[in-house]
Amino acid sequence: MPRPSGAEGALGTEQGRRAEDARGEHTHGEPAAAPVPVPAPRVVRHSVRGQILDALRAALVDGELVPGEVYSAPALGERFGVSATPVREAMQRLAVEGAVEVVPNRGFRVVERTPRELAELAEVRALIEVPVMLRLARTVPAARWAALRPLAEATSAAAARGDRAHYAEADRAFHRAVLSLAGNEQLLAVADDLHRRSQWPLLSAPALRHGVLVADAAEHAALLDALIAQDLNVVQTLVREHFTGSEC
Repeated sequence: MPRPSGAEGALGTEQGRRAEDARGEHTHGEPAAAPVPVPAPRVVRHSVRGQILDALRAALVDGELVPGEVYSAPALGERFGVSATPVREAMQRLAVEGAVEVVPNRGFRVVERTPRELAELAEVRALIEVPVMLRLARTVPAARWAALRPLAEATSAAAARGDRAHYAEADRAFHRAVLSLAGNEQLLAVADDLHRRSQWPLLSAPALRHGVLVADAAEHAALLDALIAQDLNVVQTLVREHFTGSEC
């Protein structure tokens, strides 16, 4: 068979090289391309810390972590089946929120709330939330308020079960949803922090009675009714009583 001449041979060689490249092959004279590094999977510790933080908050609300007592991160880690590190990180967050305080070389002491502190928190919450809700009552359409019914029902369901931890979360979710209609992120952050601080129990306070919890939850539905009706007097009365009439 005759050998291809000049241009034909060069063209054939180039076509062959392209075919090899397409198949991932390389000629002897070309260095192989470096393999693309595959990123190692990331272990997200924040999820563990978040779970521990939720568990610690529930234990605080339920009174399982007793005001005045000191708890070490290793002991709590053993209780939750994790290392001391995520517990320590979660406790540091609770210290920022005012639920515990750091005791050097020992752990974290659960803060002892006084009736005066809770009354002051309730007063500040009322000063912030009452005028906001009154303004929203004048401007937000009824359909937006009606959409919050499931959140109010969630508080009632938790109260009916006597589940204080879930009630605390549902209660905050309801108030956040109401205040979010104001469109002010700073307001939400401040109000949520005050709300959470008001939920830590007193040292000498008995467990919140089931009937009181149920009545407290029922105020959410009544508040929505007043907001839909734009009854400003009832809105103001309900919000103030909601803050001062219970621990939640």
